[in-house]
Amino acid sequence: MATISVCMIVKNEEKVLERCLQSLQGIWDELIIVDTGSSDKTKDIAKCYTENVYDFQWIDDFSAARNYAFSKASCEYIYSADADEVLDEMNQERFLQLKEALIPEVEIVQMWYVTPPEFNTTENFDKEYRPKLYKRLREFNWIDPIHETVRLDPVVFDSDVEILHRPHDNHAGRDFRIFEKMIAEGKPLSTKLHKMYARELMLSGEKEDLASAERFFAESMGDEARGVDEWQEAVSVLCRHYRLGKKYDRFLELVLTGVANYPCSEMCYELGIYYYEKGSLQDAKEWFERAMHSTTAVIDATCQNEKPFEYLKQIEGKDV
Repeated sequence: MATISVCMIVKNEEKVLERCLQSLQGIWDELIIVDTGSSDKTKDIAKCYTENVYDFQWIDDFSAARNYAFSKASCEYIYSADADEVLDEMNQERFLQLKEALIPEVEIVQMWYVTPPEFNTTENFDKEYRPKLYKRLREFNWIDPIHETVRLDPVVFDSDVEILHRPHDNHAGRDFRIFEKMIAEGKPLSTKLHKMYARELMLSGEKEDLASAERFFAESMGDEARGVDEWQEAVSVLCRHYRLGKKYDRFLELVLTGVANYPCSEMCYELGIYYYEKGSLQDAKEWFERAMHSTTAVIDATCQNEKPFEYLKQIEGKDV
């Protein structure tokens, strides 16, 4: 049977930590909890389950904290858990079966990550595969009988374990602060982080969050090193910002440029709302239909389906 170190980073998680640890009991052979500056009872709860509780100064870098937690592990595999996750009885059993059957060749195990829609701030789906279990030490093997080479790709196994993500609040504000700090310090945002920042703003950003992001995405639009997808992301965020801020001249100039060059569902949806709020229902209907049928979403999939559909239902009930 494989041995497992459960590694966690926590901060002010007294509302959910015990629920998580109760659901993981029997799975870990070693439990490691790294606290990044709690001011509540998080560490007291952690110490009821393990002696391996460490402090790590928070530097707005999740990777640094997780690397520190992983460095304390000693088992064959490391399970990376968050305090707001839960394994129900069925998935506890699935996890134990996985632990029993896991063969040494497997280096990464993916598990289903299930998030309620109201807490989904970064993705367009409620259920996705995520890598959660990692072999602590990797073995390098030669492959191919001739022109041999070392296998570089990890061996990944897709399990049937479902992790239930049940946060007690929305983490978007915390994420926005980290993005804003990176930008202020001149740190570049990769293509991945550019999309994640844009998506989180579109899915859960408030007016002030969009305002804080204006300069970054305006500069991103003019960055020739960025691709078409990133240009669409930047235009979509700025259109939302200008519409909510009632800067309609800038909104119309930008959104019409967007739909003339590289249209997407988000831009069409923003135009639909603009005309709907003006009372121009026929124009609104046209743009909502374009959002659904003539374009594809690049950030927020709901701009291509349920959001414009809801507006179209309302328009149908009015005299257009």
